[in-house]
Amino acid sequence: MTRLGETLRAYQARDPAARSRLEIFLLYPGVHATIYHRMAHFLYTHHLRFLARWVSQWGRFWTGIEIHPGAKLGRRLVIDHGMGVVIGETAEVGDDCLIYHGVTLGGTGKDQGKRHPTIGNNVLISTGAKVLGPFKVGDGARIAANAVVLNEIPAGATAVGAPAQIVRVHGQRVNYAGEVDQTSVKSPTLESLTALSARVEALEKALNEVSVK
Repeated sequence: MTRLGETLRAYQARDPAARSRLEIFLLYPGVHATIYHRMAHFLYTHHLRFLARWVSQWGRFWTGIEIHPGAKLGRRLVIDHGMGVVIGETAEVGDDCLIYHGVTLGGTGKDQGKRHPTIGNNVLISTGAKVLGPFKVGDGARIAANAVVLNEIPAGATAVGAPAQIVRVHGQRVNYAGEVDQTSVKSPTLESLTALSARVEALEKALNEVSVK
């Protein structure tokens, strides 16, 4: 009950639409998914694998959130909205993390054993982000919406784009001139393509001027 109480408080603190803990407990699928997962994980660690998968699939049916019973989840995890979230068998999620809908903590299909990411404490993973592979995302990291993360992210870093690139570390810009937030995130890949296109146009203009002369 202690864990449930602190989870409800975490939801209340992070979601401005939450009006009461009773409402969160009764109506928030992220809370239900973590409750189902605790039961499934208990069965999994006691080698009742079939029952564990049955409970996890039942939770998926009711919540739209698929958490493998082998995954390890920290305290006060908030899964906001949650539809389409997938967390793989060897994934580990630290304390005080915030995960939005459409997030995948998955594998690449190339690894054996440890196949899924390890997420540190106080990490935010935004809508639609994919974190794929057996690497670590450091404490306090921020992963922007629809980012595709294929390599380790250091503590305090912000990663955007597909494939993801680090644009900030502990609030300091890294080869990036824009602001990073949840409503305005620029892709470094798109910026590179835009710069290349501008360069090609400049070269074409120079060639045309030479031809006229």
